Amino acid sequence: MAPNYRNVFVEAGISEDAVTKRLFAIKEEFFHGKDSFYHENGDEAYLKDTGNHDARTEGMSYGMMICVQLGMQDEFNKIWKWAKTHMFQSEGWHEGYFAWSCGTDGHKNAEGAAPDGEEFFAMALFFASHRFGDGEGIFNYSHEAKEILRAMVHKGENGRQGDPMFNRDNHQILFVAGIDFTDPSYHLPHFYELWSKWAYEEDREFFKEAVRVSREYWVKSCHPDTGFSAEYAEFDGRPFSRKLPWTNDRHDWFYSDSYRTVANIGLDFAWNGVDVGQCDRCRAIQRFLLKDMREDDYKIYEIDGRLAGEKALHPFAITATVAQSVLATELDDVAKEWVTTFFNMPLRTGDRRYYDNCLYFFAFLALSGNYRIW
Repeated sequence: MAPNYRNVFVEAGISEDAVTKRLFAIKEEFFHGKDSFYHENGDEAYLKDTGNHDARTEGMSYGMMICVQLGMQDEFNKIWKWAKTHMFQSEGWHEGYFAWSCGTDGHKNAEGAAPDGEEFFAMALFFASHRFGDGEGIFNYSHEAKEILRAMVHKGENGRQGDPMFNRDNHQILFVAGIDFTDPSYHLPHFYELWSKWAYEEDREFFKEAVRVSREYWVKSCHPDTGFSAEYAEFDGRPFSRKLPWTNDRHDWFYSDSYRTVANIGLDFAWNGVDVGQCDRCRAIQRFLLKDMREDDYKIYEIDGRLAGEKALHPFAITATVAQSVLATELDDVAKEWVTTFFNMPLRTGDRRYYDNCLYFFAFLALSGNYRIW
């Protein structure tokens, strides 16, 4: 099936001119506004996590994806150079990966890597290769993307030190390399579909199987009545409730990471049109959170819908991601209300604006038909 780049805003009754103007305004505010967290330093640039005061592979790779979707090669290259210069690890246990957190001065806060960053780095680089053309050195985009994927799948094999980011037996992306659980929002079958065509030849069958596994995993990990997934989950889809050695926080509820899952379902369906039951989870979340959206008062929930806390940390992200989930459902009255509410919602300000506004930008690109395969 050819990708369906719908302009859902126009379908919902918003004029095409208004959508175009709003996208331009978002771009200007995100990259150049007074609340921008995109910072240039010569021929490098980073995106700052304004809540944690660092630069993360999540945000850096998100910035690259936004830039390639908008045709911003100069900014793309600056972000990539910062990541490759300061985050990339060329030796040791984590060789081939990117340190998930760095200070804004470029020092590494951690050696470990976060697989969602590597996923978005690789996909953005492939798109840059096709949209801008490969260059030399680190700007040979397609080579860099293939090397990232090779590390993600093959580290630990044939004497190569380190741990892979995918479980090679069940084809699931891991929360961190070498761990025995996953994160439902890290599952990106719409990316794996393309990697099954563009990765190194020997890796393509692996990603082809990962496509099937991840779509089926969404059905298992998202609750049928609420559409909620947990932040972290077991390989069989159950919320992850074991104690972690590095934190006492819980991650078995519908919380910050989780919000991305239904947005990913929406984009996958827009690009590929395959439904194995995951689209019902989007319908469920649109209905379950309708009252919270109308009252502008999102709560924290267990994945079965029981109340777990009074105030969600990233309410703008919830509106954006649930609106993006409309790409996987019919545009009924409930879906239309999500889309129009999101369109009329401003970008977030304040300390927590980084995560919300990245997901906001992705949702606007997707719903306007501008989040595309290149």
